[in-house]
Amino acid sequence: MTTKDDAQLLMELADTRTRLLDEIGKVIVGQRQVVELMLTALFAQGHCLFIGVPGLAKTLLVSTTAKALGLEFKRVQFTPDLMPSDITGTEVLDEDRATGHRELRFVKGPVFTNLMLADEINRTPPKTQAALLQAMQEREVSVGGNTMPLPPPFQVFATQNPIEQEGTYPLPEAQLDRFMLSIDVGYPSADEEIDIVLRTTSGENPEVSPVLDRETLLAMQGVVRRVNVSRALVEKAVALARATRPGAGAPGPTSSWVQWGAGPRASQYLVLGAKVWAALHGNESADVADLIAVAPAVLGHRVLLNFQAEAQGMRASDVVGQLIAEVV
Repeated sequence: MTTKDDAQLLMELADTRTRLLDEIGKVIVGQRQVVELMLTALFAQGHCLFIGVPGLAKTLLVSTTAKALGLEFKRVQFTPDLMPSDITGTEVLDEDRATGHRELRFVKGPVFTNLMLADEINRTPPKTQAALLQAMQEREVSVGGNTMPLPPPFQVFATQNPIEQEGTYPLPEAQLDRFMLSIDVGYPSADEEIDIVLRTTSGENPEVSPVLDRETLLAMQGVVRRVNVSRALVEKAVALARATRPGAGAPGPTSSWVQWGAGPRASQYLVLGAKVWAALHGNESADVADLIAVAPAVLGHRVLLNFQAEAQGMRASDVVGQLIAEVV
């Protein structure tokens, strides 16, 4: 960190993380690791994919986070009949009844927001899924020959059900790669589930207060990129991403079970994720522990297993775990 303003923002970021955890915790019981990773994606300006069975409060987590950040939030339920224009918006023909003059007017879709929740993103056909590609990468939308920027910050948080595959359309690798993190949302513990039942059946509706404003969030998203990181750590991140790619010199787990590995975007997100994780915990520089904390969520959806791995019941997370232990 080089300036006093950067140092001050870094200190505020660590405090903001604590306050966000407290506000989100008013509604969401447990899921501490899930929330921490989500905040990492949020402050890294990355998109996030939540994978979990129904009823684990994935949608509630995202909407609660939007309230705690004071961001504009829109939710889109992805269905088989959803059209690209239902996301990006469409042009309508307006007519002045007095003069008879007609002109096209663009009606913005729900993508024009700060935090967009793509609920059950794999339930809509590829052409509608693709409507998000430009928005996620360039943060702009092209319709009718015009290109319009999206309001900063713009991030997509999507949910996906891993067990129900009927009537679904698997996300193409190109779109999966645009998600910085893929977070597995598991079942709560017995005590947490008891707490959930007590809270949700009591009639109480806890109020979530905004922790920071949009301008401060944008400033913090900028400062995390200036967190110090050593060349040695960057080399470890690159080595880890490259270790997922089959070929000459690939580690044993990769040679045995991986069909396709992670691309260069994974190396970038490993380093950026480590920077943000460090900043959220009040550190001025990232280290190996920060890299290990974010690596499973960065790499899990970028590793495509082969038939042999599937036949042996291997999961991408298992392979990634072995590679982290071997390379880092």
